[in-house]
Amino acid sequence: MNRAVKIGLAGTCTALLALGGIGTYNILHSLASGSAGDDSSQDARGFDPSALSSTPPSDAEALKLTRAFLDNWAQRHLDGAGGATDVPDTAAQALRGYTDGLHLKKLSFDHIVAAGPSSVTAGAAKVTFDVTAQVAGGTWSYPSAVAVLKSTNGRLAVHWNNSVLYPGLGEGQSLTAGKLPAEPGDTKVVASDGKTDLSRFASLRDIAATIGKNAKPTGGTPGTGVAVVDGSGAGVKTLKAFTKGRPAVVGTTIDAGLQRVAEQAVKDAHLQQKPAGTVALDWRNGHILALAHTGDDGDIAINGIKSPGSTMKIITSAALFDKAGLTPNSPAPCTDSLTANSQLFHNDSGVRANPGSSLAQAFTVSCNTSFIKDGFHYLVHDGDSSALNDEAVNVFGMGNWSIGGGIATTDPSIPPDVQGGDQAAQFIGQGKVTATPLFMASVAATVRNAGFEQPIILPAQHQEAAARPISARTAGYLQSMMRGVATGGTAAPRLGGLAGVGAKTGTAEEGDHTNGWLTAYDSRIAVAALVEGGSSGVDSAGYVVRQLLTGG
Repeated sequence: MNRAVKIGLAGTCTALLALGGIGTYNILHSLASGSAGDDSSQDARGFDPSALSSTPPSDAEALKLTRAFLDNWAQRHLDGAGGATDVPDTAAQALRGYTDGLHLKKLSFDHIVAAGPSSVTAGAAKVTFDVTAQVAGGTWSYPSAVAVLKSTNGRLAVHWNNSVLYPGLGEGQSLTAGKLPAEPGDTKVVASDGKTDLSRFASLRDIAATIGKNAKPTGGTPGTGVAVVDGSGAGVKTLKAFTKGRPAVVGTTIDAGLQRVAEQAVKDAHLQQKPAGTVALDWRNGHILALAHTGDDGDIAINGIKSPGSTMKIITSAALFDKAGLTPNSPAPCTDSLTANSQLFHNDSGVRANPGSSLAQAFTVSCNTSFIKDGFHYLVHDGDSSALNDEAVNVFGMGNWSIGGGIATTDPSIPPDVQGGDQAAQFIGQGKVTATPLFMASVAATVRNAGFEQPIILPAQHQEAAARPISARTAGYLQSMMRGVATGGTAAPRLGGLAGVGAKTGTAEEGDHTNGWLTAYDSRIAVAALVEGGSSGVDSAGYVVRQLLTGG
């Protein structure tokens, strides 16, 4: 009784030959009458699902009912097939959906074998079989199984669920054949070269997946085959491909070559595996060219919200130029320490006092006390400390950006209403001031471009404009001072000798450690890097930025 038997339009004869004897007569009678759907011995009429037998059907019983069920299904006697189940109407409807959805031309069953008690359906006997279906586009074969139940009155029924149609098919799901529907993940998100898949880059896998779900793709041709679809007709999973399609594409601004460099740069051996993040922009248009990160706390390149330390002195200097009329030659005495609003501030180690320092000299060596003194003197009036916020928002475009594709980024913050010691701390990027490498790369880009271009990762993404363009005078002053930092100042150990580079380092205190920052630009890109736990900006983030500026 366990021999392989094939049932199709001609399968009855094979089944009879395999069985022989008196069983031949019984199967012949039952299949003939089952084809018409009018013999209660071959359907579940009288089956009582509320009174199940504690003993599973025998192999012979389970095989007999399963063969009748499959034969009716193969011959499109779907009411007869449904009648062999414990939910006849539901099963018949689902079988019609199978036929229609697959554009079924022919169906046959092979290797029908009793497999003993079911391990899934309690009190049932399992029967396995192979399915071969000629559907729209080709022929599809797969293994399947049913569970056969027995009620206390001796009646049998195939236990119905969607997995009878295909193993694992869920409720509300159905099968389709022909042109394959798009599935989640079908869209290919590529670099600006139009071909490099962003999911190849470790730092961009989540970003590529998000863009693929949210951005509108172009092009692409569907393949053909068999697929699972949900109740709305959306693709869930391709089960069989007859012809291969071409995925639709979403193009991004990412430069594949620079992204490869960024992926390696954040793993530079000098960082000793500390969490790092970096962003590179085309400073002419705000296009994000590379974005990479390490660490376990998410993407710190666009969401690593930290105090930016002395890189904030770029915005502080701009505010002093725009709002107080200062120049790079204006006095900015550098003292060892300074008290502002009852809070004591000091310089980083290695910064020597220079009472005759100019603003440019203080910027070059990153003297904290110079910027606190001038910032507090010129930019805080009668307790109003909003000048730095105004400069950041209206000139450098600080705000709620959308870089495109549904990608979440964390907004920088320079509160307009800070009080106490924070009024002074903000001018050196401490206190309540926070930023991300994405924002600080944009700050450097604004200086080099002499104008703000909001960072984006999709070429057609809307870009917010700054309320006031940076003045040519202020941009020129900042470019000169940032060039001095790169050639002979705090960034020189990493960036000295590189043509056309302007930079600003930063070291920010956070709890019991410091974070290293560096932002810079050259003739092509603007870049910023953050290294959590970096001893200083130049000796941590400096290594990352140098690799991006030199291409590796």
